Amino acid sequence: MSTSAKPENGREGDTVILGAGIVGLSTAYYLSSSGRTRPESIHVVDSSAELFQCASGFAGGFLAKDWFAPSSASLGALSFRLHQELANAHEGRTTWGYAPSTGISLSSVEDNESAVGGSGADWLADGTSRAQATKMEKSLSAKGPVWLKMKEGMEVISQDGTVAQIDPLRFCQWLLARCLEKGVQVHHPARALSVSRDADSQLNGVRISKSGTEMECMSRSLFKGYLLTSTVPCTRLVITSGGWSPRVFSTLFPKSTTRIPVSSLAGHSLLVRNHHHSPEQADAEVCHALFATDDVGFSPELFSRVGGELYLAGLNSTMIPLPEQSSDVKTNPDAIEQMKKCAAGMIGAVDGKEMEVLREALCFRPVTASGRPLICRIPDAKLGGGLRTRTGGDGGVFLAAGHGAWGICLAPGTGLVMSELIEGRPTSANTSAFVLPS
Repeated sequence: MSTSAKPENGREGDTVILGAGIVGLSTAYYLSSSGRTRPESIHVVDSSAELFQCASGFAGGFLAKDWFAPSSASLGALSFRLHQELANAHEGRTTWGYAPSTGISLSSVEDNESAVGGSGADWLADGTSRAQATKMEKSLSAKGPVWLKMKEGMEVISQDGTVAQIDPLRFCQWLLARCLEKGVQVHHPARALSVSRDADSQLNGVRISKSGTEMECMSRSLFKGYLLTSTVPCTRLVITSGGWSPRVFSTLFPKSTTRIPVSSLAGHSLLVRNHHHSPEQADAEVCHALFATDDVGFSPELFSRVGGELYLAGLNSTMIPLPEQSSDVKTNPDAIEQMKKCAAGMIGAVDGKEMEVLREALCFRPVTASGRPLICRIPDAKLGGGLRTRTGGDGGVFLAAGHGAWGICLAPGTGLVMSELIEGRPTSANTSAFVLPS
């Protein structure tokens, strides 16, 4: 931990957000829109050369209003409303594919409620269906999507106006553009190396670099004659690094005995062309979210998007290690082949056209043992080394991570709540269950 660095320009009171995924950008968006924080005092730092190359860009984009446990219900409802408001105000259907959807369960085996367990996250690791975890009332009246090959055992599990769909990549790109327009400063590729403190041991800066280590940076800067590291002024630090959040915290606060209880769960996905899509009927296009239980070794999830795309996921693994950064993610050919076979078995062909794969991807979802995200201010006592932060809305170290499969859905609500926590204001959703365990 650096103690001698002085913030550039002598400024203090700036906010540094570590992680330019959907949660970090949502936080920057609402913080810069509050009227209480200068947008140019907000710095978003990300180590990836190309943004949105993991879950924030390659997730399914399914949104739900009331599929959450009581502890997360208010955040879920808030986020769903904010998604709607953003789409209505900024042509979301055209810009990022926002559209109401219909939730459907497709069961080829008997439902097994016990497979869900008590955490609300077990279905991810155990390969069971997310639809089981919702405990929603079911209806047998659905006709089903035209692209679905087999419709036996299909049941509607959503009420009108309670589920929707977006393209997360396009939504993140929109958020980034809006933040930049407001004056938010984005640093990437850049890595947070250490934090600095003032004479009173209060947090006052974050040292960042475009290289791997501070020592490497310093030697290269001496050799090449220019500075590769800099200290960004900071009294408010926000960690929104997804599955990488524990690593970021331990790097910046090496004397802390606190461990961030977030792990990563890998999940492969396919994006394929929906040959049933008709551009002439695009305005009337209906989206579906299909949650299946099957004997293919995993429980497929299929989402139809505006514009003729079908997204397939559900093949998850706890055995794939988290890479150094999101740009290092590599798909497993065997897993991709398994998903292609599943897609071919579930999606009906049109006029003999072969399935067209638009993208193969691997996401690392940040998960917690409880199934609840962590959205909180980290107490100074947990930072270690005697480091302190300013009180109230003037300072603090904050964390937003561990959303599991609901990161896209819960991002706007998380961003708004985080902006309120950062500024020391009452929150728009109940966050009492999202604190670090004692």
